[in-house]
Amino acid sequence: MITWLKRILGRFHRDERGAVLAEALLIVPFVTLFSVGILEFGNMFWEKEQVETGLRDAARYLARCQPSNALSGYVSQCSNAVAGRIAYYGTSNPAATALRVPGWGPTGSAIAFATVTRSGNKVIVASTSLAYSGSPLFGWLGLANITIQAYHEERYIGW
Repeated sequence: MITWLKRILGRFHRDERGAVLAEALLIVPFVTLFSVGILEFGNMFWEKEQVETGLRDAARYLARCQPSNALSGYVSQCSNAVAGRIAYYGTSNPAATALRVPGWGPTGSAIAFATVTRSGNKVIVASTSLAYSGSPLFGWLGLANITIQAYHEERYIGW
């Protein structure tokens, strides 16, 4: 019995037909998972960059707004709502444009604007967070709840 088993196993050991298929069956799932992971992380970093760009644009808008002046009668048209539209859409009139990042908008997540004083200078601070909703890959890996947080400061200049 043992000689018969050695003879059969020896035949498989010397036979090289199907070796490429067997190696491919072992490697392809790992390469696919690795490639999808790279694409998913790239998408996540792209969304974070778009959120940071929106916050920077909104903070710049607020930092350059002239405040209302009762003596001259000037009434400022600047508001946090306009800054929010600039952050979410890239323009103050979002009628014909889409959101910068899907899921990050006026109904999805709020932007917190604050004016603080640091070293005698007024600083506009904008911050937000976004629940990342990508492909199911992160759910399979147990990383389902990823939150993208962004923060930007801009020194107040006015005009």
